[in-house]
Amino acid sequence: MIVVTGAAGFIGSNIVASLNEAGRTDLVLCDRLGSDDKWQNLRKALFADFVFPDELTSWLAARSDVEAVIHMGAISSTTASNADEVVETNFRLPVRLLDTCTVAGIPFLYASSAAVYGDRESGFGDSTSPQTIAELRPLNLYGWSKRQFDHLVATRAASGAPMPPQWAGFRFFNVFGPNEYAKGDMASLVAKIIDPVRRGEQVSLFKSERKGVADGEQRRDFVYVKDAVAVVLWVLANRAVSGIFDVGTGEARSFRALATSVFAAVGREPLIGYVDMPETLRDRYQYYTAASLHRLREAGCRHAFMPLEEAVAAYVDGYLAAADRYR
Repeated sequence: MIVVTGAAGFIGSNIVASLNEAGRTDLVLCDRLGSDDKWQNLRKALFADFVFPDELTSWLAARSDVEAVIHMGAISSTTASNADEVVETNFRLPVRLLDTCTVAGIPFLYASSAAVYGDRESGFGDSTSPQTIAELRPLNLYGWSKRQFDHLVATRAASGAPMPPQWAGFRFFNVFGPNEYAKGDMASLVAKIIDPVRRGEQVSLFKSERKGVADGEQRRDFVYVKDAVAVVLWVLANRAVSGIFDVGTGEARSFRALATSVFAAVGREPLIGYVDMPETLRDRYQYYTAASLHRLREAGCRHAFMPLEEAVAAYVDGYLAAADRYR
């Protein structure tokens, strides 16, 4: 069986959906559902068991039939401020899982983030050695916590310390797609503006605070969630592959282009305005991100990522315009 943590979250629930579509229902899901609509991400899911996060390491230690642990659970908000909670969830828990999987001989795949790169405008994908990871300067607590765990994993691997039979970290770039609705402010621009766009209203993007960058021309590597999941499952299926990989299209596109794609998907002319960036974001805002696909291609993954316009149209037509938006 396969264990998926953060199973009711955005990427986690899409991994569950893809595994179900591949005929896998021998899944053990790990998350906390709370009292809101987060459970809706799993409404269509089929699974064999459900374990809460504080029970997982002891549950794993007592099993001999776990094929892999796919650890997607995290506090993923880039504006999170409770450092103790972030360290416990994003660092200490994955360390315990890494240790447990090492002892039990279970493959361990985990979510990292492009937030580890901070305000770089080049050099994405080259930071997988302990030394280069240590030199990264994330802009927020979330990115810092992911860098710390990447560094620990890379240090152990480089030193020849015991590791799981397969291990992989995925530095997800700006992922968007179905089941992101519980993310609130962390949801993609596509999910945030689709309803105003359909009503024919103007949508607002941030003005630029950087010389040489026009309003709305801040650029990110936007990747459709089904592509991100395909990379994770490709690595899972290729047990000789281990490492830390960027997961994105390799192309930086502007927020203006993203918003324009949403207007095009519903057949409307773009109507875009600009507002000041909040003070709280100005010193932690990434103006440019683009994945490097070098390590992924070198490992043998040839997955073709959907172009931005095609991915936005697939998201809008297949989910956001449907009566049931959930995958």
